[in-house]
Amino acid sequence: MALTHISVRGAREHNLKGVDIDIPRDTLTVITGLSGSGKSSLAFDTIYAEGQRRYVESLSAYARQFLEMMQKPDVEHIDGLSPAISIEQKTTSRNPRSTVATVTEIYDYMRLLWARIGIPYSPATGLPIAAQTVSQMVDRVLALPEGTRLLLLAPVVRGRKGEYRKELAEWQKAGFQRVRIDGETWLIEDAPALDKKYKHDIEVVIDRLVVRDDIATRLAESFETALKLADGLAYVDLVDTTVSSLSPSGERVGERGSAVREAPQAFTHDVAPAKAGASSEGAMPPETPASAGVTKGGMKNTGIPDNRIVFSERFACPVSGFTIAEIEPRLFSFNAPQGACPACDGLGEKQIFDEDLVVPNHDLSIKKGAVVPWAKSNPPSPYYMQVLGSLAREFGFSLDTPWKDLPEEVHYLILHGSRGKPVTLTFVDGRKSYDVKKPFEGVIGNLNRRMLQTESAWMREELSKYQAAHPCETCHGARLKPEALAVKVAMRDISSVTRLSVADAVPFFKTLPDALTPQQQEIARAILKEIDERLGFLNNVGLDYLNLDRTSGTLSGGESQRIRLASQIGSGLSGVLYVLDEPSIGLHQRDNDMLLVTLRRLRDLGNTVLVVEHDEDAIRSADYVIDMGPGAGVHGGEVVAQGTLEQVLASTDSVTADYLSGRREVAVPNKRRKGNGKKLTVHNATANNLTGVTASIPLGTFTCITGVSGSGKSSFTIDTLYAAAARALNGARVLAGKHEKITGLDHLDKVIDIDQSPIGRTPRSNPATYTGAFTNIRDWFAGLPEAQARGYKPGRFSFNVKGGRCEACQGDGVLKIEMHFLPDVYVTCDVCHGQRYNRETLEVKFKGRSIADVLDMTVEDAVEFFKAVPPIRDKMAMLAEVGLGYIKVGQQATTLSGGEAQRVKLAKELSRRATGQTLYILDEPTTGLHFEDVRKLLEVLHALVEQGNTVVVIEHNLDVIKTADWILDLGPEGGVKGGEIVAEGTPEKVAKEPRSYTGKYLAPLLERGGVKARVEVAAE
Repeated sequence: MALTHISVRGAREHNLKGVDIDIPRDTLTVITGLSGSGKSSLAFDTIYAEGQRRYVESLSAYARQFLEMMQKPDVEHIDGLSPAISIEQKTTSRNPRSTVATVTEIYDYMRLLWARIGIPYSPATGLPIAAQTVSQMVDRVLALPEGTRLLLLAPVVRGRKGEYRKELAEWQKAGFQRVRIDGETWLIEDAPALDKKYKHDIEVVIDRLVVRDDIATRLAESFETALKLADGLAYVDLVDTTVSSLSPSGERVGERGSAVREAPQAFTHDVAPAKAGASSEGAMPPETPASAGVTKGGMKNTGIPDNRIVFSERFACPVSGFTIAEIEPRLFSFNAPQGACPACDGLGEKQIFDEDLVVPNHDLSIKKGAVVPWAKSNPPSPYYMQVLGSLAREFGFSLDTPWKDLPEEVHYLILHGSRGKPVTLTFVDGRKSYDVKKPFEGVIGNLNRRMLQTESAWMREELSKYQAAHPCETCHGARLKPEALAVKVAMRDISSVTRLSVADAVPFFKTLPDALTPQQQEIARAILKEIDERLGFLNNVGLDYLNLDRTSGTLSGGESQRIRLASQIGSGLSGVLYVLDEPSIGLHQRDNDMLLVTLRRLRDLGNTVLVVEHDEDAIRSADYVIDMGPGAGVHGGEVVAQGTLEQVLASTDSVTADYLSGRREVAVPNKRRKGNGKKLTVHNATANNLTGVTASIPLGTFTCITGVSGSGKSSFTIDTLYAAAARALNGARVLAGKHEKITGLDHLDKVIDIDQSPIGRTPRSNPATYTGAFTNIRDWFAGLPEAQARGYKPGRFSFNVKGGRCEACQGDGVLKIEMHFLPDVYVTCDVCHGQRYNRETLEVKFKGRSIADVLDMTVEDAVEFFKAVPPIRDKMAMLAEVGLGYIKVGQQATTLSGGEAQRVKLAKELSRRATGQTLYILDEPTTGLHFEDVRKLLEVLHALVEQGNTVVVIEHNLDVIKTADWILDLGPEGGVKGGEIVAEGTPEKVAKEPRSYTGKYLAPLLERGGVKARVEVAAE
């Protein structure tokens, strides 16, 4: 009998309290609940982990050693499991070689497509080049009018210096009688002495023929001899005529079905001399050297005489020497040496010293430290200042003049040097002054030289602070060798197609068969089917704005998940358990609808889809809902409600049900703030897809930047506004997106960006160390009487250094046992029993608790425990205030989600003394937050604004947007169809804008329950 449910019994992983639950198979099930209530512990750490473990255990021991094994979760038993696939937020590679196209395998199929139907084009002539067989060469010659006289030549030397006496002798010994040297024909014994200082062209005369039907065999043998002698290249020179005069129409039908002009050569290539075989004497009467020369005026723009046809059995260009040895898929891989650009190793960009990082503040003078690398010491280095002073005297400028007021010529001189021209530099050594006349290398030249010469890793790291990524000057960001870029399909190289967005790539590949020959269509049919399917999936999950060459490291967590989701749908598997972690992250409500359609399609294929989610639309569209709670951390870990949406809504114990039913809500403020009357304005921003955006943010307000996915929110807020403000206010060395100027920064004292990057990348980092509370805790323990009596210093209470930590596990608390083909086993340290410290350190206690006990407390317990110690209490209270009261004080940073890490950062900033003139910028702070957590977070953020600060939030959550004082809505679409301000103003004003997708979804919320009538809209 087929199993209908996944039955979980006795799940106790993390904070789960013996959870028993039955999840219906082949459904879309959403697990929701407060942050920290145990959703991920149930979905990922229990159900997925067990499904993955059982599948891997079914493999051979040999195979298991190559797979990452998972430990058995703390659960009594689970029935009805399928092989499990996890689609989490942190799965996308940060490798710069990973792109949207490579992750989805689209690029693999594109490489195959270009390798199989691509046509190489000569960069010198712009004409297609092709390889030919001997039979094709013979047919081409026999197609000439009967009676045409011709010479078959082997081009053994092409544009190379040398005397070639030895080679001439070898050719004569092999049986050849004539050579053509620099366009003139000679008997080999009469050949002139060549000047080795000049370049020469030498062609061995293989045969002299008159076109007749009976010369096919002889012609084939002669071609074979010529190709062997000239390494795959042969010339046929027509006597007393030209190639074009023999063409009846002068046109031929090209590979795309259009008429193109007949080229003097159809086939082009590079050669190297090779040993030849014997040749028979030609049947054509001998001609004079003049008659065999190049026809006067016969040179075309290709550099090939008009009376010559070039044949090759390889892909090569006779004009430029451009060669393609073999057209295979690896030729188009920027991750393989066969295809990667040699200058940038396939990265498409290089780290070079950037003028804007060398001189970040143009308002400073040189004397006040405008040239940062030469002025970072305090006081500035005497040597460098003497050099700059000498330049100022010689070229007539002042070191006291602000950088922005110095002429461009002076900027170039200081940064790039004197272009080899000697200048007089005056140095003072002690009391003596002396002059040195030499070229000045420039600041950037100096940095380049020091970077090349230094062997110090520290110095390289210091100098790299002045470097930024710029497109490779060789491939211009294409990542590939010229050979790969010369191969085109429908007149486009593979790099130009990967620069397309998904939305533009879909019609390109749909219409591509129309541009192919029937043979090419047959070859490409299966490949194009795979590409079209994958592009369609990306389009359906709301990622149509992404460029195919977008690097994976620049994608948000939600974008990464949806890319993997698209790949999984493309696999067409059924009977699989898919576990997803908040796939709606970063999605506008409009795009969210497309995502839900995709999830239902995955379910309809016969799969069980288990989604950890807070999004209201996802919960309402689920077949089955599981609500975890009732609280977070130790207060959670139980199933509060389960069943269909109607069954969950009927629950009176569920906080989720309270919000979904309207019993609770995030209230709309009764009044919108007008701000302090000042504003921050970004002028003419053009970073990424922004189209000359000029927009203002009222200072002293809570402002939301909204818009559909890919509309330009991050480009405007993070890449432009934050980067420019950080340079001006914080002295940061970051490059801002292109813009004209930003006005209003003088009303602010600092800018703080709170993103979702990890607070630490090692298990030794935790909330206590990040917020600085651990320093206060160690100082407190070091000040206890017992510690002072023993002479313990604060370092004694650190698990990162020798002294107080347990040396058996070096402060980790666990020992890692490598098990070869079984999963690595982590066993609790048998010396410290997981407490990280040695026995002597743990003997020092405060209120009966050791330092290890404190690290194992929850944040809310720590607030009460240290209520008499304000430095510690305040930091812990701030963590609790942002909704993190459930996490452990010493919880490993690697176990925190992106949203939790962001709130730890927020708590750290909030614990500092506010100035009332700070600009806070947050990127989707509601990631991973339940409705109730969002309400708490909004209280904190609005409190910041009440203190006079300005908070700017990039957000899709409507509960956040409706509480904003001001909205900037970008769009109208994503990618190239976005990048403009669609609406700006109060939420009420944006809700009335017909072009705004945000307004469309916002309007019902403002009207619900008559809220709209209560809102006092600020005067424009």
